[in-house]
Amino acid sequence: MDWDDMVPKPKPQAAIGDALATLSINELQARIAALEAEIGRVRAEIEKKQAHEAAAAALFKR
Repeated sequence: MDWDDMVPKPKPQAAIGDALATLSINELQARIAALEAEIGRVRAEIEKKQAHEAAAAALFKR
């Protein structure tokens, strides 16, 4: 037996546009929670980039 066969394969992540009809209510709720967490992560990154941009603009402003 190959070592790679013993390591569990990661479950595929939910992708936008996937079919939803086959998912249970719990799976749909978990999907919403994961997507909301991702939205929060993206918003935090935007805020960091905006702060960085503002700091650079203030530094080089004459």
